[in-house]
Amino acid sequence: MTLQLEKGMSFKDYVETHKSIKFFFTGGKGGVGKTIAAAGIATYFANQGMKVLIASLNPVHSLTSLFDQDLTGGVIKPIRGIDNLDAIEVDIRDRVEAYKKQLADRLRWFLKWADIPVKATEFIDIAATNPAFEESAMFDATIDIMLEQGAKYDKIVFDCAAVANAVRLLGLNKIYGLWLQRMIKSRQEALSLRVKLSFRKEKAMEEIKKDPMMADLLNLNERIKKASSILGDPTKTAFFFVTLPLALPISVVQRFIEMVKGFNIAIGGVIVNGVLRRDVAEKGTEYMRNKYEEQKHYLEIIKERLGPLVRAVIPLYEREIIGVDMVKQVADDLASWTPGKGLLL
Repeated sequence: MTLQLEKGMSFKDYVETHKSIKFFFTGGKGGVGKTIAAAGIATYFANQGMKVLIASLNPVHSLTSLFDQDLTGGVIKPIRGIDNLDAIEVDIRDRVEAYKKQLADRLRWFLKWADIPVKATEFIDIAATNPAFEESAMFDATIDIMLEQGAKYDKIVFDCAAVANAVRLLGLNKIYGLWLQRMIKSRQEALSLRVKLSFRKEKAMEEIKKDPMMADLLNLNERIKKASSILGDPTKTAFFFVTLPLALPISVVQRFIEMVKGFNIAIGGVIVNGVLRRDVAEKGTEYMRNKYEEQKHYLEIIKERLGPLVRAVIPLYEREIIGVDMVKQVADDLASWTPGKGLLL
């Protein structure tokens, strides 16, 4: 499916003309306000009367602090003070432990045919230290939410980790698909060879039918196919980049826009966070006025390089964004910006 980049459109207009999109992902450099943008998007839809879930995929969760409510525990909880909005801070520790057990069981099953007296524990511990182990667990958790909760919610908003991790996470659907095809073919060849070399072919065939490795591969392959059909469909999924009016976050967004397109994930647009209002700067200190002039420079760069993709501008507030009232303010500002206003506030 060919991805189209919608240009010159506000966030409100974008979602109004793309009503079928159910899954929203926010990403960007660390510290740019991904969680704030995700919460604003989720609250906007909840305010429209839709049933919404916001899910934090960031290992360092911020939803509890942002909403000023206890959202820990890895379970879905309602947000007090915002109707129709639920949240979950995804906890993959149990899933990682389940992976370890599953891997140990499969490894023991595999080794018994080779009659090798090897303890699986050492292999599992080594495998679990691989960063991709936790990344795979998070990807699996994301698929679970999409497939299991998708029918229960009108919109699901994912707050991702730093953009590099987010792109790798979402890109796993493509990588997994290719890997699974090879693994399934390899396993089929190995099982076929085992039957040919067996003296008791009927017993070998019975064992093969119970092969847990093949069952795992086929089950995972089916899940990946479903996830890929969602992630690669611009009518169902959109990825929003969040940036500050600063050089490094802008460069990160530019670089990773191409990566996201390479993974066939639709780009919803760019959200500019932390923009200083002129009236606030003028009545502030010399530092504030200098900061405003600095931001003007970077906003010009954003306009030049990313302007057609900017969907919203979130102002720099006079107090920290904590609690549902401030999150509601973010949602209002997110929805009220239009390209005609320009990036300067």
